[in-house]
Amino acid sequence: MAQLKVTLVKSTIGAIPKHRKTVEALGLRKIHSSNIQQDNPAIRGMLHQVRHLVKVESV
Repeated sequence: MAQLKVTLVKSTIGAIPKHRKTVEALGLRKIHSSNIQQDNPAIRGMLHQVRHLVKVESV
């Protein structure tokens, strides 16, 4: 299965609490921190919700 590299590029300060929780659930804590996630519909939905805060690359 394909994998995605997710990087936090914008701060969650000022973001709505639901988006903060989503970023945390993706395993991202600080700006420019990255995490590898499996490419599945659940993760894609989370990424779509916070697309303005993260950068996604195929691995």
